Amino acid sequence: MDPDDLQPKRVPDSLKVLAMEDISLLGVEELRERITLLNQEIARSEDMIASKQGSLSDAEAVFRK
Repeated sequence: MDPDDLQPKRVPDSLKVLAMEDISLLGVEELRERITLLNQEIARSEDMIASKQGSLSDAEAVFRK
């Protein structure tokens, strides 16, 4: 098995693609739904940051002892 197969797949360009989408063709309700989904993704990202910061703090506490 290739070690690269074990690494999480990153899609860094997905945000660039999202930002470049032509949203002028979307209706009001579609735009509201898009905002809702983006807000959910922001919340998910913030939760992951908090989780990772907590893990880092825990690890630092262990090594300080």
